[in-house]
Amino acid sequence: MSIPLTYKVLLRPEPEGGYTVNVPALPGCITYGETLEEAKHNAQEAIELYVESLKEHGEDIPSDIDVLEYNLQLSA
Repeated sequence: MSIPLTYKVLLRPEPEGGYTVNVPALPGCITYGETLEEAKHNAQEAIELYVESLKEHGEDIPSDIDVLEYNLQLSA
């Protein structure tokens, strides 16, 4: 039985339109989509390819399954 891989995905709206997607647990795993649905689809595909590459190279596969998330708001 395999352990589920869980990743936090950050979707940032771009001024010119569309969304940039960043996966913090996977350095350099960044993609883009014209719509939220496309951005989420592209994120899943990018994560799958990233993990596949890690496996091929015998590297550890990180996951966000045990990561706690907290947002801090600071005054500018």
